[in-house]
Amino acid sequence: MKKSLLSIVAFAAISLAACKKDRVVVSTPVTYPDMAEAADPAVLFTTTNNVKVYNGGFGSSVAPDPNDPTVFYMLTDRGPNVAGTIANSIILGKSDFTPAIGKFRLKDGKLYLEQTINLKNASGVNLNGLPNPVGQGSTGEVPYDLNGNVLPTSADGIDSEGMVLAADGTFWISDEYGPHIAHFDATGKTIERINPFGSGTGGRKLPLVFAKRRANRGMEGLTMTPDGKTLVGLMQSPMYNPSSAAISGSVILRILTFDIASGATKQYAYVMDSASLTGCSEITAVNATTFLTIERDGLYGGAPTNPAAFKKIFKIDISNATDISDAANGANGKLYNGKTVEELKDATGLSGAGITPVTKTLVLDLLKDLPTVYPHDKAEGIALLKGNILVISNDDDFGVVDNGASGFAQKLLPATNSVDHNRLYFKKLSL
Repeated sequence: MKKSLLSIVAFAAISLAACKKDRVVVSTPVTYPDMAEAADPAVLFTTTNNVKVYNGGFGSSVAPDPNDPTVFYMLTDRGPNVAGTIANSIILGKSDFTPAIGKFRLKDGKLYLEQTINLKNASGVNLNGLPNPVGQGSTGEVPYDLNGNVLPTSADGIDSEGMVLAADGTFWISDEYGPHIAHFDATGKTIERINPFGSGTGGRKLPLVFAKRRANRGMEGLTMTPDGKTLVGLMQSPMYNPSSAAISGSVILRILTFDIASGATKQYAYVMDSASLTGCSEITAVNATTFLTIERDGLYGGAPTNPAAFKKIFKIDISNATDISDAANGANGKLYNGKTVEELKDATGLSGAGITPVTKTLVLDLLKDLPTVYPHDKAEGIALLKGNILVISNDDDFGVVDNGASGFAQKLLPATNSVDHNRLYFKKLSL
């Protein structure tokens, strides 16, 4: 690996006397490597065919600690899982897995897990990764364990994907089931859970149209404006609105803004580069109207055959985009000449309906602009540090992938033939 380093300055306040006016600020330089990997992840369990399932999976989102530039909070999804061989089935490797936030410290170029914050419901009971029941965020998936036993659904199931660390130390997390946006205290206990169905806590709802999200392509990204007043969520893929067949070939995603105090929402259209992509994996705020997004395929960077071709970071601006919210809160959202926004398919369709999407400008190509090969398939988390340094996390899938026969195989990176583990990449941007 090339040994270049990025450097920013963090400030530590040291009180030299009891009076605040005598406080002196001493600057401490903090250096970030090009890449840092999680150190020695523990093994959750080993399958009967000797595949190790790691206590990783912490790359679905990343949030820097504003008070300590060496600390990063990273998020798991619903747990080690693969698609089953039966239609609409999913194999969960650990049915009692609790989605969690990991507190990692960067030291000597590696990431050390210092604390695990389990996500819990309002009563303090651990959440799980099981699909939700019908009417409460169901994706239609039927969960099985590794022995072929059908598992139950759960109202406490969450497929956590996007995360924000608020100034008060609480966390906001979005998921791919409902979709839900959930608010957790610093210990991981649910404060509020918001979805289109009203089945969460607190009574507030998301617009009903978001119930049309595609299974496993829900609210993948979540951020908060710098003033701490507004959450901004990004759907991973075009919603099945009104159906999968009706929106075939569409590249229109939705962005949702949620005023935390009032619960008021707005929606905007985002035009993805190609319908062949896996979609958008994350969003992070630059300022009140400008954000960064990840748009990607599902292939591995640097693979000897069939390598990844598209993993890009875009800067978007919503300030002049059309609010496509539906005042009537209909199941399909606002219609344009009888069509849903997703049915308009592309930028031309949006223009014909009088809709201005968010603007989009390329700022980073992960496959070309990093000092080393980006070997992963899933770039899933981004956050902006001081000095316009972007930190990027990968989802390592707990070190396992589908073996094609309702079980797990080891997830090996084709470029290195090594097991995929959680990493953070650091890259200074010109914004």
